[in-house]
Amino acid sequence: MDSKEKILSIEKPGEGNMNVVLRIKTSQRSFVLKQSRPFVQKYQQIEAPLNRIAVEHQFYNSVQSDALKNHIPSILGYDATQHLLVLDDLGNCEDMTNIYASRNISENFLQKLVAILTLIHNSEVPSNFPENGEMRELNHQHIFVLPFLEDNGFQLDDIQEGLQELSMPYKQDDDLKEIVNEIGNKYLSSGNTLLHGDYYPGSWMTEGDNLYIIDPEFGFVGFAEFDLGVMAAHIIMATGEEAYLNSIYDFYDGNADKKLVSRVAGTEIMRRLIGLAQLPLERSIEEKQYLLELARKMILS
Repeated sequence: MDSKEKILSIEKPGEGNMNVVLRIKTSQRSFVLKQSRPFVQKYQQIEAPLNRIAVEHQFYNSVQSDALKNHIPSILGYDATQHLLVLDDLGNCEDMTNIYASRNISENFLQKLVAILTLIHNSEVPSNFPENGEMRELNHQHIFVLPFLEDNGFQLDDIQEGLQELSMPYKQDDDLKEIVNEIGNKYLSSGNTLLHGDYYPGSWMTEGDNLYIIDPEFGFVGFAEFDLGVMAAHIIMATGEEAYLNSIYDFYDGNADKKLVSRVAGTEIMRRLIGLAQLPLERSIEEKQYLLELARKMILS
């Protein structure tokens, strides 16, 4: 900021899960400050690595093709010592978590989301891209391990009466857990594709027909099926339609193992229904039972 630029307002642009996020409006412009802390902002009892903001910075620098620039925020500044990233303000955007309530996603946005993901996956991976091991370890616990423990400390009946009982058959299914464990090991291994790492409606921002992708702090170099499976899981949870798995696979212009995409999607559905990281997904216990059974079938297929 120069000496003539005055701060007019400071506000939260939304409910950030991982980091402190502030929108700064000045006499000349508007921008976003994002800072990582040694914990998850939404769940401050959960420790999280400070260097996740460095991963986000590196990710944005790695996806600077002309086709992708229109779908990510521009970097205005970065301070590694303060774990602080300054981004261009995308304006009055809304994330796409509204699809959980509407139970619908337009074909236009679906195709755009897959096209953007294809471009990310086809980006050249810098040799110095961070392994992001600590963030992956954290995510691994919450996706592949904790939701499937019988005594994990999650009070599921506090979320919805009957959810604890509903979860037990899946926590006791050794065949299911064996496959989930295999995918978890693959998640922790090295790959050759640049991943967003958290490609779900909370990271998809819209303004009219414009679509932006944010929050790549879980990014790493891994296997394409992880991003594809996570995306498919959330659209299936929102709509209740398994057929979206095929649509996403068909729209994707890259190499992917459909069976692995299905297994990742099933795992993500389960962890979002019976794990700690709950969604704004208002569904009856019967609807959740349907989704859990569908997820089990997708994992075991």
